[in-house]
Amino acid sequence: MHATTSPTAAPGRAAALPPGFGLVIGAQFASALADNALLIVAIALLIEQGFAPWWAPLLKVGFMAAYVVLAPWVGPLADAFAKGRVMAAMNLVKIAGLALMVLGLHPVAALAVVGLGAAAYAPAKYGLITELAAPEALVKANGWIEITVVSAALLGAVLGGLLVSPLWLGSPLAFHCDGWNLPADKLTGSLAALLLIYALSSALNAGIPDSGRRQRSASHDAAALLREFRAANRTLWRDREGGLSLAATTLFWGVGATLQFAVLRWAGEALALPLSQAAYLQAAVAVGVIAGAGAAGRWLALHQARHGLWAGVALGLLMPVVAQIHDVALAAAVLGLVGAVGGAMVVPLNALLQHRGATLLSAGRSIAVQGFNENLSVLAMLAVYAGCEAAGVPIGVTLSGLGVLVAAAILALIGLDRRSRR
Repeated sequence: MHATTSPTAAPGRAAALPPGFGLVIGAQFASALADNALLIVAIALLIEQGFAPWWAPLLKVGFMAAYVVLAPWVGPLADAFAKGRVMAAMNLVKIAGLALMVLGLHPVAALAVVGLGAAAYAPAKYGLITELAAPEALVKANGWIEITVVSAALLGAVLGGLLVSPLWLGSPLAFHCDGWNLPADKLTGSLAALLLIYALSSALNAGIPDSGRRQRSASHDAAALLREFRAANRTLWRDREGGLSLAATTLFWGVGATLQFAVLRWAGEALALPLSQAAYLQAAVAVGVIAGAGAAGRWLALHQARHGLWAGVALGLLMPVVAQIHDVALAAAVLGLVGAVGGAMVVPLNALLQHRGATLLSAGRSIAVQGFNENLSVLAMLAVYAGCEAAGVPIGVTLSGLGVLVAAAILALIGLDRRSRR
């Protein structure tokens, strides 16, 4: 990796968040809330339509595929226009995917359309933060973003559960929507409620201040944009700080997605919890992430981002500990700690990655590169996890092995970083 000068922050009072940041947070929360609730409703729709259980994981694959496939093009799109307007437009794409589901499109295909909107939303959102916030405020801004992401995941699951519950499905509004005789049947009202949330997010996006920055590609040819993306990917990986933070966040998101499924399986086997109660352990991880992200945003400056790597080592070492626990209360506490060190790891390193990416490339392009690598990691690690499940590997062994892999990989990154700075 090439050497670069580390960013520094002036000592003293923490930097203020930029004007309009509250709108970014509100719009992000609403959009992510609907995304997470939609997954639950789509699973219920698959069940209602008589599809086999193995179709459910394909919903997430369909949703995430656009992040990887469209990465070369969504970055230039985000950079070419006012990012708040791009985010508003992408919520309209999500609404289109949801409407197609109501009208009978297969839920996996409909989630792929929603994922198309989400894939272009992400570089616009993170790129806008990079453009609006001063470098010394990036860690704090990212802390708030991660808090809203995790909070939306928590509350989105609750909302999704409510929208498929007998309480909602027996309500006058749901009964009225069911009377429209659309292919979504009794879940039509649930999807209509999510449509309103996406519309709210789009309205909030439209009010976000324009940073005034634009960077249009020299060519609109698909092959040329693909070459530009490959060059941008190489540039970020070869940068000392960019490559370090990209490797760490790529590993984190792959592990996090795998842990989401592994915790449910482990809670069922080791703690004999039904699925509904096992979900509360996922909530413990999410609450921990919120706490860790908030602490990192408060106490770590951008030039201290490398310290987050040690939290990653702790994350890896805690996972074999989790595999040995057989008490629910202790499990909740340790999983909360797992989430906290995870949040403390990803927030400063994510801020460093955005800073280096915006410096070397552009805000939108760097986030597209980041999304491509992180979501490719998610797909790869979920495939490995599925292979372990198919092979009958005990879940405790899978959890422990994943933890050892994380700790070893982060220690290797720390060693490489130290050698590169000598």
